[in-house]
Amino acid sequence: MNEIERETQFILKKYNIKANKSLGQNFLISEEVVNKIVESSNITKKDLVIEIGPGLGTLTKELLDSANKVICVELDKRMVEILKDRFKLYSNFELLNQDILKTDLKNIIEKEKQSKEIENVKIVANLPYYITTPIIMKLLEEKLDLESITVMIQKEVADRLTAIPGEKNTGAITYSVYYYAEAKEIMEVPSYSFIPEPEVTSEVIQLKVRKELKVKTQNEKMMFKIIKNSFTQRRKTLLNALTNTKIFKEKNTGIEILKKLNISENARAEELTLEQFAQIADEIS
Repeated sequence: MNEIERETQFILKKYNIKANKSLGQNFLISEEVVNKIVESSNITKKDLVIEIGPGLGTLTKELLDSANKVICVELDKRMVEILKDRFKLYSNFELLNQDILKTDLKNIIEKEKQSKEIENVKIVANLPYYITTPIIMKLLEEKLDLESITVMIQKEVADRLTAIPGEKNTGAITYSVYYYAEAKEIMEVPSYSFIPEPEVTSEVIQLKVRKELKVKTQNEKMMFKIIKNSFTQRRKTLLNALTNTKIFKEKNTGIEILKKLNISENARAEELTLEQFAQIADEIS
């Protein structure tokens, strides 16, 4: 049993708590994974780290030693008590008992960046698997002033998020992530790295937020609407999916637009590049 596992067992016993299944809690007990997350986040004393769902604070401890400041956003009141106890002597620790999906991160980041000591903001998290996608999309769509997002998520989702549009794991979210960030896989995490053990393999991935968006489009909203509608009917051709969802007013209009852009009318959504979706959006707009 390593030090982290001993510490975790001790805390669970001391506070008489168990992981909350409805909040998707699994406590990380692998020193190797903790070290890899911190190391790959490349945290310095010029960084503000926002940690989502710190739980018992296993990762928090290492982040506090590396960063200028760590702000933890934790929903579970039981964890809040533990985190307050555990890190009360750290002057660079702040805790928000909030739902991350309702947290005004833009405001927090702007306020913290007024301090001359902070240059970069990084997100680090072991995300609850049932709300991984909404959290990641919030972080990207709000166009926050972030350098990177390093998260542990379910491997199956990680494969979609880190795929290049047009590859076999491509889904609608692949295009969204690719638009806002450069994604890479850091390490696979077996289920025995947690207590209780989840039923799935996990993966740590990192999203480097782009300073400039990947493609230019006149209508970002329309582009994402087209992508979403193309993938809700992914068994159909792009032409049929976009005609059925009224993106193309009628099939002939769709045929004309695709022909103009040199896209086959038999093409399926996952065969298109992000640039091609942007071109369709611009044609329609």
